[in-house]
Amino acid sequence: MEQRGRVVVGVSGSLRNLAALHRAVIEARRRDAELLAVLAWTPVGGESVYRRSPCPPLLAEWENAAAQTLEKAFQNAFGGHPEGTRLQLATVRGEAGAALAELADRPDDLLVIGAGRRGRLSRVFHGEVNRYCLAHAKCDVLAVPPSDLMRDLDRITRVLGERPLRPAA
Repeated sequence: MEQRGRVVVGVSGSLRNLAALHRAVIEARRRDAELLAVLAWTPVGGESVYRRSPCPPLLAEWENAAAQTLEKAFQNAFGGHPEGTRLQLATVRGEAGAALAELADRPDDLLVIGAGRRGRLSRVFHGEVNRYCLAHAKCDVLAVPPSDLMRDLDRITRVLGERPLRPAA
């Protein structure tokens, strides 16, 4: 039996990631493909720090937190798992770019990642994931910009000097 392509989407659990998650669901439905939602995680401090002082109960807690973040992303985006979509959730211990490029391993897969304007520090880390995926993916990659609402929120926070918005008293 011929393997059908999948739509593989990187999930971070952030508001900025919602546009990519929504687009991945649309693409999976359009292609009648399975949606593989992936949240990659590493131990706090990185693998080298964890190897020096391994703590299996703590590692299990981090893995559980990653699974909860993945579920919460779908709750926030759709109120649960989207109907009409074959969905597989995966948490992967590893760097996000490498994990996504490795999982989207079929030529007929589509890898969906978030893209667009971010703060300077965030751009350094997330841009790395995007560049890795674009350079190493064995399939097409769709980089989804943030929603218009996220762009508006970015503008507002820049104007306010990065102060968080607070409700009026």
